[in-house]
Amino acid sequence: MSRITFVSRMTVKAGREAEFVGLCKELTAIVREKEPEILWFDFFKLREPNRYCVVESFAAEADEHHHMSTPHLAHYGPKIADCVEGTWVREYLDPFEV
Repeated sequence: MSRITFVSRMTVKAGREAEFVGLCKELTAIVREKEPEILWFDFFKLREPNRYCVVESFAAEADEHHHMSTPHLAHYGPKIADCVEGTWVREYLDPFEV
């Protein structure tokens, strides 16, 4: 299967930014330690107030499914989502065909 890459943009609830950033840093460290097959997993602060995103890239769809079923994502995902206003918007990125 081909590579899966996406960016998910979100707005963090007012007053919850420090908590959100802390949780995201903890999750990122665990993902990098326990899932070396992930090509890219990073959170970013956007330039609009309270706006953030995460960029994720997997070599194959199976790697994304594995990531989504990990205990660490089950632990951190709901806590991170609780800091988010509404939901997030996921945009898939397709590589150029050369």
